[in-house]
Amino acid sequence: MAALDQLHLHQSKRSDVVARIERLPISTWHVKARVIIGVATFFDAFDALAIAFVLPVLVPLWKLAGPQIGLLISAGYLGQLAGALLFSWAAQRYGRVRALQWSILVMSIMSLACAFAWDYRSLLVFRTLQGVGLGGEVPIAAVYISEITRAQGRGRFVLLYELIFPVGLVGAGLIARWVVPVFGWQYMFVIGAIPALLVVFMQRQLPESPRWLATRGRDAEAEAALTFIERETEKATQKPLPPVQTVAAADEQPASWADLFGPKYLRRTLVVWTIWFAAYLITYGLTVWLPTIYRTVFHLSLGQSLQYGLITQVVGLAGTLTCALTIDYFGRRSWFAMAFVGAAAALIALWFIGAQSPLRVLVFVGIAFFFSSVVSIGAYLYTPELYPTRARAMGVGVATAWLRLASMIGPTVVGLMIGGGLENVFLAFGVIAALAAIVTAVFAVETKNRVLEEVSP
Repeated sequence: MAALDQLHLHQSKRSDVVARIERLPISTWHVKARVIIGVATFFDAFDALAIAFVLPVLVPLWKLAGPQIGLLISAGYLGQLAGALLFSWAAQRYGRVRALQWSILVMSIMSLACAFAWDYRSLLVFRTLQGVGLGGEVPIAAVYISEITRAQGRGRFVLLYELIFPVGLVGAGLIARWVVPVFGWQYMFVIGAIPALLVVFMQRQLPESPRWLATRGRDAEAEAALTFIERETEKATQKPLPPVQTVAAADEQPASWADLFGPKYLRRTLVVWTIWFAAYLITYGLTVWLPTIYRTVFHLSLGQSLQYGLITQVVGLAGTLTCALTIDYFGRRSWFAMAFVGAAAALIALWFIGAQSPLRVLVFVGIAFFFSSVVSIGAYLYTPELYPTRARAMGVGVATAWLRLASMIGPTVVGLMIGGGLENVFLAFGVIAALAAIVTAVFAVETKNRVLEEVSP
């Protein structure tokens, strides 16, 4: 009887935590949390794409062949695959904030190590280890931001945070355009080590997720974290908080694989894996290779190759901003399906008319990247909504593992196929985008403006 009473007490606490989060208006504290984590996410994107902008220098310097280039690109994503699984487990067991801190330290330290790489093999090893940190930071950050945000307007708020990732991609292009020719490729990795300084700010400014603490039965800590957030929100808004309204919370059980593959979640899991794999096969399969393609296939100058790569990233940033501002209106399923159709149309059109000029490649790949960016950023919002708090980090981590798998396969496929003509590469990616559009339109679950515990009991 005492155990049953204790269980009811914990359920009541969880319901209270959810209800109090749902009453919180978006305030400058939420924005501050988004900025602190966003800086880490900016450098995650910066470090992920830095290899694309140093390769035009390293390829002739170290006399790298196509398969070697593909392996160097893919090795980082192999590390990210391991990091996504490792840090999602850590976030589920030890907390979101602690897992974030660990992942940031790993990616920063190994970025600095990459700057001291002396040959192809050493960079391959350091880049793989750096990927472990890169793979853990972004998905856990997405989980944390989702868990401190109420249902109303969650899509816009979370995606405006996620927008920092494509900003980081653009930042990598802008900084590389200046740093690589003037100072050398090593300084891209030195800059990538900066986020290690963030760990101190995270420890002082970000409480642990109250939702996660409540599901772990750590009620006193959940109360303290939530009280801190409420106090900061009241201070920021200079108004009393709205009254608490009853919100049904999930009857939390220990996390299990049924939360990913059970009757309620299996369809969601398969659909979201398809979304991650297809979106990032296109995103990284093409864009990471683009500066090198412009340099080696079309024989553009180093500066022009980097500039064309930067233009593509700016177009992708426009796609992510469009998604962030409209996703709460169109919904997740409709936007993702339309975006996959747009990417498929652009890539198949480029295959049909031929990729004879760098300008034509820039235009059509840019269109495809605009649409693939919609899905690649939206997936970070959508995936945490599909799983209960007890398994949210695990669900997001395993889903983003498909991102890493796609990111390994995509550049490797391009490296193997590029000798047979670019058109076949574009056709293959276009067909994959078309298939993903069908899967998403038919099977995806809509989550717009729904409380997390309602969507995923």
